[in-house]
Amino acid sequence: MIRAVFFDLYHTLVRYDPPREELQARALKDLGINAMPEVFRRPLIVADEFIYQELARSPLRQRSSEDKMTLYSRYQEIVLKEAGIEASKQLIFSLLGKMQQFDMKLVLFDDVLPALTDLKNRGLILGLISNVDRDITSLLNELGLLSLLKVIVTSQDIGHNKPQPEIFHEAIRQAGIKNSEAIYVGDQYQVDIVGANKAGMKGVLLDRDGYLKGAVDCPRVQDLTQVSEHL
Repeated sequence: MIRAVFFDLYHTLVRYDPPREELQARALKDLGINAMPEVFRRPLIVADEFIYQELARSPLRQRSSEDKMTLYSRYQEIVLKEAGIEASKQLIFSLLGKMQQFDMKLVLFDDVLPALTDLKNRGLILGLISNVDRDITSLLNELGLLSLLKVIVTSQDIGHNKPQPEIFHEAIRQAGIKNSEAIYVGDQYQVDIVGANKAGMKGVLLDRDGYLKGAVDCPRVQDLTQVSEHL
C-alpha cells in the first residue's frame, strides 16, 4: 500500500516564467541567431540531465567560480548542439552573459495544486525531496505549497544529494513509513527515478513533453494528476 508521495521541485512542481526556451531564443536573437523557442524544449531537457548528474556528483557550493563557469558553458554547449546550432566558445560566452541579464521567477505548473490537493484528500503524506543549496521555505510559502507538504528534505539540510540514497531515506524517516510505501515523482531519469528505486521507493517519471522515450523500465506520467493511477 502506498502511504506517501514525494516530489522533485524544479521542472516537476515549478517552472521558470518566462519559460526558459523563450529566453534562450530571445538571447540568441540579440546575438544575431534566429530560432523558434520550441526548438529548445528537448535540448534543455537533455542538458538538464547532464547538469543534474554533475551537481549530484559535486554541488555548486563545493565548486570554484572557474568550475561553475565551465559547468554552465558545457550546459549551453549541449543546448546549442542539440538544437543544431554551432556552439563556438564566443557564442557560448556571449549567451551566458545575455542569460544572466534576464529576470525569471518560479511559478507552479497548472496541474500542481489540483494533483496535490487530491492526493492529500486521499489521506496520503506529501513531501518534497530536492537538490537545492538554499532555504526554500519562503518560496514554498509564496507558492502555496507549505500547507500541502508534510515532509521537506533538501540537499542543504542533510548534506547528501539525489541520487544518493541518504536523502531519500531521510524523507522516509520523517514520514514514518516503509520505503516500499512511497512513490517519488521527478523529471530526471538517472537522478530521480534510478535514485528513488535504489532507495526502495517506486520512482515515477514525469515526462511532460514526451521526450524521454529511452526510459522504458519505469512508470511514466505526462501530468501530475495521473500520479493517482500508480497508487
